[in-house]
Amino acid sequence: MLRIIFILVFAVFLNNANADSILQKVLNNNELRVGTTGDWDPMSMKDPATNKYKGFDIDVMNELAKDMGVKVKFVPTDWKTIVSGITANRYDISTSVTKTPKRAEVAGFTITYYKYGTVPLVLKKNLKKFSTWDSLNNKNVTIATTLGTSQEEKAKEFFPKSKLKSVEAPARDFQEVLAGRADGNITSSTEANKLVIKYPQLAIVPDGEKNPAFLAMMVAKNDKVWNDYVSKWIKNKKESGFFKTLLAKYNLKSL
Repeated sequence: MLRIIFILVFAVFLNNANADSILQKVLNNNELRVGTTGDWDPMSMKDPATNKYKGFDIDVMNELAKDMGVKVKFVPTDWKTIVSGITANRYDISTSVTKTPKRAEVAGFTITYYKYGTVPLVLKKNLKKFSTWDSLNNKNVTIATTLGTSQEEKAKEFFPKSKLKSVEAPARDFQEVLAGRADGNITSSTEANKLVIKYPQLAIVPDGEKNPAFLAMMVAKNDKVWNDYVSKWIKNKKESGFFKTLLAKYNLKSL
C-alpha cells in the first residue's frame, strides 16, 4: 500500500517538475549519483578489498533508488570536497552530512532524519588527565580534526586555547590520537561508540555530549523540486517504519 501511495506522490512531482530539475535528470538517465566519503562508521563505510560501500546511509540510498526505479551509483568523495561535489554537479545527492550554516550558504538540505551529539575521544590511559571538555581546552593540548568536517569548525569554538591539527582524508582525526600525535579529537557520538569498540585503547571523555547536530542529505541549493521530492520520501519512510528498522539494524538511537 505504501509503495502505491509513493508512486502516486511521485507522479504528482513529475507533473510539477521542470526539465531543469535533478529529479527529471535522474529519471531520464535511470541513475541516481550519490556522493559519499566511505569513512564514517556506521553511516558509510567502504570495504577496501571489494570497493563496495555499506552502512546506514548506503541502505537509505539503495532504498531511495529502488523506490524511484533507477540504479544507484556511489561516487567517492571526501569531507573536504563533499560540498563542492554538489555545487559542481558531480553527484545528485550526498549521503548524510551535518547541517551547518557554512554548508547552507551554497548547498541545500533535505529534512533531517537523524540527530547526534558531539563527544571528545582520548586515549584511555589519559582519561584521568582529560576527564572533561575543559581539560582539553589548553595551550599544551593538540586536538585533531578531519579537514572539511563539521567537527573542524566546532573545534575552534570548543577549544580556542588548544592547538588544532587538521588532517586530510583518507587520514582521520582519531588516527592521530591513536598514534600519539594528538591528545584528542571530537566526533559524533554515533561514530565514537563504534570507535571505542573497534579500538579499545580509545575512550570517550565522560563529560556528556555537546552540540546536538542534525543529519540530512545535501542537494543542489536552488532545486526545490528535487529537495521537496526527497524530503517527502524521507517523511513517508519515517511513517512506514523503514528508518526505525534501520536504526535497530545498526544499533542506533531513535530519531
